[in-house]
Amino acid sequence: MFSDLYSKAAELATQGKPYAIATVVRVEGSSSARQGSKAIIDSQGKLVLGWVGGGCAESAVKSEALKSMETEKPQLITLDMRDESLGVGMPCGGKMEVFIEPVLPEPELLIVGHGRISETLSILGHLMGFTVTVNDPGADRSAFPNASRIVTEDFDLTETPIQPRSFVVIATQHKRDHLWLQKALEGNASYVALIASRHRAKLVLDYLAASGIPAEKISSVQSPAGLHLGAATPEEIALSVMSQMVAVRRSGSLSPLSLKGSDLETQASHTDKVIQVCETGEVG
Repeated sequence: MFSDLYSKAAELATQGKPYAIATVVRVEGSSSARQGSKAIIDSQGKLVLGWVGGGCAESAVKSEALKSMETEKPQLITLDMRDESLGVGMPCGGKMEVFIEPVLPEPELLIVGHGRISETLSILGHLMGFTVTVNDPGADRSAFPNASRIVTEDFDLTETPIQPRSFVVIATQHKRDHLWLQKALEGNASYVALIASRHRAKLVLDYLAASGIPAEKISSVQSPAGLHLGAATPEEIALSVMSQMVAVRRSGSLSPLSLKGSDLETQASHTDKVIQVCETGEVG
């Protein structure tokens, strides 16, 4: 029944394109969609294939699918179709719950430099679901067995493009680190870290400021990199940096996981969001 939809999903995944799958998991009252109905929404908010209801219901699902892809978090929404008005969407008189699951390509971890911190970051990045690229003339495959790609010749810094989903850790031991930082910031990387002494970091950041890089971009550079774990060894430093990357990727609060009474009540919420469907603007 859903063979075409799953084939399309596999095609998008193979192409490395983000998308979301919306599934109707519950219907109450009258609805044009049925329980189990599915649809694929692409990164532009277009319904590529499938059906989850027409009118404002479809618009709401597309809008929430875009948000799920942005946050990388699935969500369960309730669509209340009892308040739809003629001319905007035909009133169905029912409700339905839709589970939206974002499917995204693995983010890239670009490690610039070699050494024990870089080697450990490569291992941790692979375990955390990153596609790992190492760029350094001294990088050796035996030291980075988990890396998807190793670049040893990149004189003009063009062999490893940096994009908004890139996570960049610069551990060059002062070799062209200022140029890599500039490239990472211009590429709007999700995370940019410089592993260097406070003195060296200040010199590099001052250079970027003098080069005309906006202050708000410079302030996004993590240096010293990582969370305050009291790290002392290269492996512990790599762990603190990776912990910070995961927190950035997952929008973590960095607070302890232990829950108190009031927090437990919040965690028990059944639905992430209830939407009066015609309050959501049309997408695509």
